Amino acid sequence: ELMSKRQRKKLLKQKQWEEQKDLRRQKRKEKRQKRKLERQLKLDTSNEGNDRKRMRREVVPSTLRLIVDCSFDDLMVLKDVKKLHKQIQRCYAENRKAFHPVQFYLTSHGGQLKSNMNENDKGWVNWK
Repeated sequence: ELMSKRQRKKLLKQKQWEEQKDLRRQKRKEKRQKRKLERQLKLDTSNEGNDRKRMRREVVPSTLRLIVDCSFDDLMVLKDVKKLHKQIQRCYAENRKAFHPVQFYLTSHGGQLKSNMNENDKGWVNWK
């Protein structure tokens, strides 16, 4: 059957892709192993352990306070409440990593937001 030049090129590329699949897999595996070894060496050389923990000790707390008022969640649809929950999670996580973390407070936490957080993120009760 006759094939156009474009179809032949496409077939050739597809065959080459299939033939090189194992090679790509092997390269990815080697790259993963290399990263794993580098992490091991990094941990072995540093007696203090994890970099994040070391960073955490160098943190200087800020006197700023961030207060999120959640009393308006009864006026929101569930979709917006879920988005608010995600935003609060992100703010909390980034604040913990910050060199100058602010004091982070949630006020009037109840209703839809609290039930959504209880369903999807049971760890929020351990937040400091």
